[in-house]
Amino acid sequence: MNKSTSNNQSLKVERKTLEKNRRIRMNILCSKLASLIPQHHITTSKESLPRQDQLDQAASYITQLKERIDGLKLRKEQAVLQSEGIDTSSSLTSSIDQKAKLGFVPPVFQLRDHGLGLEVILISGRRKNFMLYEVIRILEEEGAEVVSASFSVVGDKIFHTLNAQVRLCRVGVETTRVYERLKELIH
Repeated sequence: MNKSTSNNQSLKVERKTLEKNRRIRMNILCSKLASLIPQHHITTSKESLPRQDQLDQAASYITQLKERIDGLKLRKEQAVLQSEGIDTSSSLTSSIDQKAKLGFVPPVFQLRDHGLGLEVILISGRRKNFMLYEVIRILEEEGAEVVSASFSVVGDKIFHTLNAQVRLCRVGVETTRVYERLKELIH
């Protein structure tokens, strides 16, 4: 009986030691977190605040930093678009709508006629879903066969290049009609 009592006491001592070490570690981590908060953000002195208040203020400070980062990203996107000549002054009400507009790079395309071949260059933004198969379908419906297609990503833009050749030399491809159909599809 003595042996089991001593085992229980040693388990209790071990649990108390583990809990004490856990509390010490939590206090150290809370102190580290509190030391990262700038003094101008804290309402009273760091030392006089209870741990819970220090954690609340740290969470508040982190939230403010995240909002500031989001605002700076939005300003950066606006500046980039303005430097490209895109008007960002609109009457959008929510920041979600504004971000959606800023992430949109209007698609641009070029159609080059090379006699018996066509080259289509499409430039779109990453956030704009672009249906490349529809462009290929239009080319095939107009009598051209796509022989190669490639794309590359530069910054926030995706460049697609399609090379097609005329299926029937006698008939050819009416490039103005292809141009109008592509323009209608893209815009």
